[in-house]
Parts: sequence; C-alpha cells; structure tokens
Amino acid sequence: MIKVTNDIYYIGVNDHKLDLFEGQYDVPNGMAYNSYIIFDEKIAVFDTVDASFTDEWLGNITEVLADRKPDYLIVQHMEPDHSANLLNFINEYPDTIIVGNAKTFAMIANFFEELDLGDKKLVVKDGDKLSLGKHELTFVFAPMVHWPEVMFTYDSTDKVLFSADAFGKFGALDVDEDWACEARRYYFGIVGKYGVQVQAVLKKAAALDIQTICPLHGPILSENLDYYLGLYNTWSSYGVESEGVFIAYTSVYGNTKKAAELLAEKLTEKGCPKVAIADLAREDMAESVEDAFRYGKIVLATTTYNADIFPFMRQFIGDLTERNYQNRTIGIIENGSWAPTAAKVIKGMFEKSKDITWTDNTVTIKSAVKAENIAQIEALAGELTK
Repeated sequence: MIKVTNDIYYIGVNDHKLDLFEGQYDVPNGMAYNSYIIFDEKIAVFDTVDASFTDEWLGNITEVLADRKPDYLIVQHMEPDHSANLLNFINEYPDTIIVGNAKTFAMIANFFEELDLGDKKLVVKDGDKLSLGKHELTFVFAPMVHWPEVMFTYDSTDKVLFSADAFGKFGALDVDEDWACEARRYYFGIVGKYGVQVQAVLKKAAALDIQTICPLHGPILSENLDYYLGLYNTWSSYGVESEGVFIAYTSVYGNTKKAAELLAEKLTEKGCPKVAIADLAREDMAESVEDAFRYGKIVLATTTYNADIFPFMRQFIGDLTERNYQNRTIGIIENGSWAPTAAKVIKGMFEKSKDITWTDNTVTIKSAVKAENIAQIEALAGELTK
C-alpha cells in the first residue's frame, strides 16, 4: 500500500485490461481506480473501485486494516468505476456507516435497488464536518464536477483534499507519463462542459490550506500544487494554455490535406510558436478536442459533403460546442468542387458559442489547390501570426 501521510493510505488498483474508458476514450496506459483510508480513533474509507477489481480491492483493505474494522465509507462519487463495490463492501463490513449527501443516496437506490441501509447511513450537507478523532473532515460539495452528487472531502489535520474526479487523469499509476497531457485530455473529454461549476469549486478550494490532492484517478499530487491548480483554473475558465495554432482537417482525396499542411508550413515560416495539425479521420478525436481547447487559435479545414461538411469534422465541432467551446479565434479552409458550403455550415454550428472571433481570411478551394489558394493561405497565416 502507498502511504500518503502517517494516517492516510492509498488502497486503489490499476487496470491494464481496459481499452476504452467510459466506452470511448482510448487508454493505452490503462486506468487507476483510487481509494483511500484514514486511520484514527475511527477509520474512514474513501470510495470503492470498479467491479472488475472486487477481490483485489477488498484484499488491500484487509491487509491495511489488520484486525480493525472501518467505521465509515465516504461515497464522493457514484459513477460505477468508483461505487460498483458498495454492496460487496457492506457485505464484508455490515456495521460501517455509509456517508454521502441526499443525491448520493438517491443514486445508491438507483444502482442498488434492494439495498436497505437502515440506520447505517449519514446524510451530510455542504460544509458539514465529521470528526474521526484528531482528523476532522469537511465536506465540500462539487455538483456537476461532473455528476450532480459529487463532493470533495477536506482533511484539515493533514491538509489533504480528496477531490473525487477532479485533478484526475488517464493512465495507471505504475506507468510513468506526463501528467498534463493525459489530465488535459481527461478534463476536456469528461469535465469540459462544466467550466462554471469547476470555477465555483476552485473558489471554495482557494479558502483551504491544501498540501496534498488525492483524486479518484491518477497520481496523488503533493508537490507544486500551484501548477495543477493553475492549469485547472485555465481549463475551466476556457483560457488559452499555449500560444499557437491547431489545424484540424478532413480530406477525401488529399487536396484539403495539402492546403492544411501548406498552412502549417506558412505559420512556421512566420514564427508561430507552435503549430499542431491533426487528420480527424485517423487521429484520436479526444486528443484533437484537447488541442482545440489548449490553443487560442484553430483552423478547420474540410470538404463540402452532401451540402454539409465531412462527417468527422461535424463530429469534431459537435464535441467542441457541447463542451462550451469559447473565447477562441477560428479560421476556415473549405473545399467544394462545384458548390462549396463548408464555411457557412461551420459558422452555423458555432452560432451559440460565446466569444468566437472569425478570421477575416477564409480559404475557398475548388477541387485542387491553385495559385489563388496559395495566396489565400499566405494571407490567413499572416493574420493568425499578427
């Protein structure tokens, strides 16, 4: 077991069998389902793990408890990757009090229809405290980060914030990889829509003396916390993390691809600090969404298709707008052999998005890149690098 502080232990598990998290996100380095335990006069366990790891998780608890029994199971989030073993835990430790809020227990009834907790439950409200002895816990509600019942728990004794899914990332804990890349992809894929709610809970967190963050996915964070908090503030306020331009394209016969690659070359020549480019049909869509939120300027390059736009581009824009994409500059490269309409369709898809600035220059290709298109691409690159 991992010792977090003198009294807090990590008792989670690593999943290297999973290929798609939540049925859609590629996780080449697996996934961690985190669970924790605090030892004091009374013992509290924080969250369970995915149903595939019942025996391993219960074994971890048995190992660390020795001859003691848990007094509380604190349920911070009811998604099944964290709550699936609730009934198995209760069967193993029937005297444990289950701690949650009113919405938590409504969801417990949904997932475990025949479970009757009787007097073995403690319903808490935002700001309520629970003493374990020397450790005093404060419950900090975080609704829609990213489910309505989510709550954080703050241990004022060891100054630890148990942050539910916030500050989580893809990847198992026994794999060494950059935190920001997979945390960014995780955030914008799963939490990105709820920037306002994340901002609200960050303001609550700012009032706490936090020295360690214990999320339900990803590593325990105990150094340089300003870095992680700063990134979360940028992401949730839809700010620009990195200066540069992201080019996302779809191409049927390679002509739109050629235009996108030419734009990338021109941007680099003009000193653009970073140019990222993605073929939406072939590259991970979640990574493309991540890059669209990372940079302040994007260019969408696509063919007209059935008087609309190519399906992968339509999906990509839908993924952005449903996550409240905003505060960005967007350029367009459209291609259409006889009736190019991609620019009109794209702008229509962003009609409800806030603070979108369209470039003055739009590149319109009719089938293949010609001299006039090269001039348009040059002008677009110039505008984007002003």
